[in-house]
Amino acid sequence: MTYRTKGGKMRLNLFLTSMGHHEGAWRHPASAVESVQDFRLYQEIAAKAERAKFDSIFMANRYSVSTKAVTYGELGGGGMEPLILLSALAAVTKEIGLIGTVSTSFTEPFNVARSFSSLDHLSKGRAGWNVITSGTDEEAKNFNLEEIPDHEQRYVRAQEFLEVTNKLWDSWEADALVKDKATGVYALSEKVHEINHKGSYFSVKGPLNSPRSPQGKPVIVQAGSSKDGIDFAAQYAEIVFTAQQTLEDAQIFYKKLKSRVQDFGRDPSKVIVLPGICPVIANTDEEAKAKETELHKLTNPAYSLLQLSNRVGFDLTSYPLDGPFPELPDIKEIKGHQSRTKLISDLAKKENLTLRQLLLRLAGGRGHFTIAGTPERIADELQVWFENGAADGFNIMPQQMSEGLTEFIESVIPELQNRGLFKTEYTDGTLRDKLGI
Repeated sequence: MTYRTKGGKMRLNLFLTSMGHHEGAWRHPASAVESVQDFRLYQEIAAKAERAKFDSIFMANRYSVSTKAVTYGELGGGGMEPLILLSALAAVTKEIGLIGTVSTSFTEPFNVARSFSSLDHLSKGRAGWNVITSGTDEEAKNFNLEEIPDHEQRYVRAQEFLEVTNKLWDSWEADALVKDKATGVYALSEKVHEINHKGSYFSVKGPLNSPRSPQGKPVIVQAGSSKDGIDFAAQYAEIVFTAQQTLEDAQIFYKKLKSRVQDFGRDPSKVIVLPGICPVIANTDEEAKAKETELHKLTNPAYSLLQLSNRVGFDLTSYPLDGPFPELPDIKEIKGHQSRTKLISDLAKKENLTLRQLLLRLAGGRGHFTIAGTPERIADELQVWFENGAADGFNIMPQQMSEGLTEFIESVIPELQNRGLFKTEYTDGTLRDKLGI
């Protein structure tokens, strides 16, 4: 079974955040925390990524903030709204893909379809939508809900949401626009269609009030690794972000996801799987470990515990830090992020970690694979995963952004290029064209 296009290069996405992915990154001496609301900071990061030939940059999105956690830096990364920032970045970049996160639980298909159509027009075909269902009651309470709907219900709604947005994007045929000044015909009405959707969650007349964009629709991205998440990704996604701790786990997920893609009658080679990698880079492994340890010293256990409680949907704040990670409810009873909760619980049990030790293991990447080492060691690890059925590329998440991104660009990317694993130039076309999907 072929899971990857023959001769394909490794794909690299930059997970964009202002300070970095380590919880203590905002306190690092090299982090320009005073600039987290300054567009020039994000422009500089995007420019670096584009010069390095990253395929895309991606912004996550949360819909709540804890008044307790702001003390410890929950908004240390800026809290910028993805589509607004990516629209601004569209004007100062030319090649790199722009992927933004929007939840299907707290908005309407028409708004989302119009926003991404606009971003695709502004960027000349570089838009991507990371589809999430959200997972916390705190977020739900900001949108006229008392609690987040259960896991399965959120995915059922998300499925219909995608159905409606796809209909809206297709409501304008590719040749509907004429713009003929002489005849006075701007568009051919017979090529613009009402969708008249009536379903369980949405009733939408259409058509979209934005003409068909360069890609027709944004590249669809998904990050769920639960059973519902995998099925949703297999049916709709073109890029899949995932968190895996070992090569073996990554191989199992990769095979399962690609197999489900085929079950839905789609080509597995056209769906790109990108595990998250959180690197710390230095000239020796020992220096890299020391740099990571210095980041760990900048964390606050109280904040880390609040974050972990939110992530697993279970209050851990009363448990002793030097005691074992407690038994959680059955994974099917978790309303929030089921796959990440299982990953964290399994990690704690497998490595026999205390709660304090687990907090430090998660501090650099929230469950994504962290690695501290030389450029060669990191390139070796990426190559092994890429060449052994575990990844089509990687979601790069520097633990400290300013220094870490520069080090990755100047040392790891040339190593990958020298090995023939990563491109040296962009190809022409839209983001979907560049990715070969």
